[in-house]
Amino acid sequence: MIKEVATPKLKNPIFIAAWPGMGEVAYRSVLFLREVMGFKMFAKLEAGEFFKPAAIVVEKGLLDLPSMPAGFFYYVKGKKFPDIILFMGEVQPPLEHAEELSSAIIDFVKKYKTKFILTFAAKPEAIDHKASSTVRIVATEEETLKEFDKLGVKPLKEGQISGLNGLILGVAKSRNLSGACLLGEIPFYTVQIENPKASASILKIINEYLGLNLNLTPLTDRAKFIETEIDKLISYLKGEVPEPTTTPLSEEDIEKLKKDLAAYSKLPQSARERIEALFKDAQKDITKATKLKEELDHWNVYKEYEDKFLDLFKKKNKKEESH
Repeated sequence: MIKEVATPKLKNPIFIAAWPGMGEVAYRSVLFLREVMGFKMFAKLEAGEFFKPAAIVVEKGLLDLPSMPAGFFYYVKGKKFPDIILFMGEVQPPLEHAEELSSAIIDFVKKYKTKFILTFAAKPEAIDHKASSTVRIVATEEETLKEFDKLGVKPLKEGQISGLNGLILGVAKSRNLSGACLLGEIPFYTVQIENPKASASILKIINEYLGLNLNLTPLTDRAKFIETEIDKLISYLKGEVPEPTTTPLSEEDIEKLKKDLAAYSKLPQSARERIEALFKDAQKDITKATKLKEELDHWNVYKEYEDKFLDLFKKKNKKEESH
């Protein structure tokens, strides 16, 4: 299943693993590390028996079966930071094979005296795409939580981490390995496109934790590009501007984002009822408008209610003028 092309001599390496997931947060975080730190490939995971073709590949009218997904192991030896093994899986395996695949990976890295594993994931929240990405942590033991608390990272109180980026940590714990998953917040209406802002927030923590001396400027610059394009798409969907003709996002990304934004604009009935109740409160007591505005911002629907919100103050002014 795992074929080695080299056997590096490593000293108690940190193991960092990633598969594609929401916002591409985990995969692109590890991809960034691989590209800027000089990692070398030394092993390949071939697990064709776990993946079954769901379609054929067509090129110029000719068809063929697709190649089976793989995973690759990389390593770097550190002088001022720990030795590191990276694993990048091309595709998440079917859930019925996830635990077996995780076990094979953990057993393999244990041969190199790995004692600590790190994974990354996205945490969808009802936040705006311009908001900063807060990082939370889930760990296998209390001591790790304390270490990251010193870096300002608070634990995720409850929830779950789906897919291999979470499950492999559970397998690691059963094999007596310590580990943690860092989760970067992303807007839940952008789960299907890359979120370099969340990746940058996570890697900022890893940079400090492992002493990697990373320059995260490429990620932060990319985050600004993505933010600008989302602004353009939102304006287009609201009919404020023509559809953008140039974009760093693919057409597929744009369509996914449009779909998610459309879904995002549909408030849950409970949220609409709460907003209407707050409007009634603000009509009686204008000081309640602050709380109303916070609720509108929380659901990113201020624009939808802007005229009605501003009318609250017009009515207040008219009452004052009549007295």
